[in-house]
Amino acid sequence: MRDGADKTKNINRNAVKSVGARRRIRLWTCFMVLFIGWAGYTYIAQSGEIGNKSRQLAERQASKEANEQTLNQLKYELNRLKDPEYIGQIAMKKYGLYKPGEIPVRVSESESGND
Repeated sequence: MRDGADKTKNINRNAVKSVGARRRIRLWTCFMVLFIGWAGYTYIAQSGEIGNKSRQLAERQASKEANEQTLNQLKYELNRLKDPEYIGQIAMKKYGLYKPGEIPVRVSESESGND
């Protein structure tokens, strides 16, 4: 009889162990599903944010390049304004000022065909 009782106890122990193992597997599976869901949500949210930041960066770089180009153009114009000959050209073109003793020559476009 003892063999029959031992077999029953072993079966009961194995049944208890398998129930515990199934419970642990279910708990582990639930944890993994939750973790993967959280990781996927975080990845998608951060991907959208990275896309927005990339667009902002591209806009700011384009703006920076345009500003640098404008700055370089202004520096070039400033250097040209330090040249007395250039200032004289501006005075002649914009304001009609000429050097003393200089006679202005004006060419009209209607007479250009009479060569």
